[in-house]
Amino acid sequence: MKKFTLILFIFTFINGFGQAAVTKNNTMTDSTFETATFANGCFWCTEAVFQLLNGVESVTSGYTGGILKNPSYREITTGRTGHAEAIQIKFDSSKISFQEILEVFFSTHDPTTLNRQGYDIGTQYRSAIFYHNLEQKEIAENLVEALTNAKVFDKLIVTEVTKFDIFYKAEEYHQNYYNNNKTQGYCVAVINPKLEKFLKQFKSKLKQ
Repeated sequence: MKKFTLILFIFTFINGFGQAAVTKNNTMTDSTFETATFANGCFWCTEAVFQLLNGVESVTSGYTGGILKNPSYREITTGRTGHAEAIQIKFDSSKISFQEILEVFFSTHDPTTLNRQGYDIGTQYRSAIFYHNLEQKEIAENLVEALTNAKVFDKLIVTEVTKFDIFYKAEEYHQNYYNNNKTQGYCVAVINPKLEKFLKQFKSKLKQ
């Protein structure tokens, strides 16, 4: 994957084909709140990334996309529940658009590896966008098609674009995991390098 090519391509896509430019104002109302739900690897990593974006109100780690009701983390790790480790993002669309959030999504994980992100392997680590309305579905599908046609990635994108059903909040110790456990081995070895790259790439989109 060519990082610079990806960022440049998505920037062009957003400005050329996407929804109207984001309105910049300091007033947040209920009508500007939207929800996005993604799976793109271990939620400890993805939560830490999206928490830093300006316009993101909250990020919740949890499970979605499967058949088991009220799954536990222990059950998720078996890879037999159908659920993915996921995050649910509440964001202010007057400050950041769904398309801009997708830009971060595709830039901070590998959407070409099936049921795997790095050393995390299993269906619970698959790449997926769970759309909440037809507008999100169209934006996601159009972007996947455009990225594919432009051959931004060396391999085929395997990201699922699936209708959102239900989201189960993960156990409390998973919430805000990175910020509460920065010296933990996984955080140091895996999350820190990911965050360093993200901070450089998306400096203009960070909370002040």
